[in-house]
Amino acid sequence: MIQTRGLACRYPQGATLSFPDVDVPQGGMLLLQGRSGAGKSTWLALVAGLLTPSSGQLRVAGQDVAQLRGGARDRWRGRTIGFLPQQLHLSDALSVERNLALAFFAAGLAEDPARIRAVLDALGVAGLAHRLPGRLSGGQAQRVALARAILLQPRVLLADEPTASLDDEAAAAALALLREAAARCGATLVVATHDARVRDALRGAQVLPLAPQEAPA
Repeated sequence: MIQTRGLACRYPQGATLSFPDVDVPQGGMLLLQGRSGAGKSTWLALVAGLLTPSSGQLRVAGQDVAQLRGGARDRWRGRTIGFLPQQLHLSDALSVERNLALAFFAAGLAEDPARIRAVLDALGVAGLAHRLPGRLSGGQAQRVALARAILLQPRVLLADEPTASLDDEAAAAALALLREAAARCGATLVVATHDARVRDALRGAQVLPLAPQEAPA
């Protein structure tokens, strides 16, 4: 499902992050662990096709991501990847329902209002469909962002520091939601974190410790 070999990413200022090889099966779980700046968010962005590797091989759901360009990459991402970022990026100008509808547009698919209602209902926020994100609590906003991430039944679900700034009870609830959502889709779940509580909650997950070094020039 996710396979990397010699993966590296060079930034414009010259810094290069290199990553250990990994194989994650369909429906598996992977934890990316490392201190801030170790490259966790970069690894997620590479897998999501938001960045292009400078070297190495990256296959996600059978696709060589580096071979995709422009609109084809955007449509592949929309149909294959569900992404729960640390900053949820919900549009305050649009209702919860319309925020989710954007996922269909990004994937080049016809909007399915029934699917939107079903996913919101599954996550317990169907009653918020017409509310603006600015009127949501933190927990409600996270559920809405997760609903957007799983709306199109992605094959890979990525989460970047989903327990940041959460107390123990809220962190446990967030991780349970992630695990349940991935299981509902049959998706591979990848969580980037430096929070020890995540490893305890997602027992059985493969762990990829990140401490990238400068790759050879």
